[in-house]
Amino acid sequence: MTREIENTAGIPVVQIATIVPIMLTVGANRIVPGIAIPHPVGKPELGEEVDKAARREVVMRAFKAMTTPITEQTIFEKN
Repeated sequence: MTREIENTAGIPVVQIATIVPIMLTVGANRIVPGIAIPHPVGKPELGEEVDKAARREVVMRAFKAMTTPITEQTIFEKN
């Protein structure tokens, strides 16, 4: 689905996913690994400040992925 949105409409799509191999199998173009299955973009068990920082890091990585030109499936790992 994400590949079709990119190819047909020209809109970059980023998948934040906790199980990266599934995203590779279904053909997602831009993949940002999430943190954990119950909380893909956060760490609420570590307190508000850590959770906020974790969320920001994942979302900023997704923004970078969205604006990065790619030619094949790409996983945007944490730097």
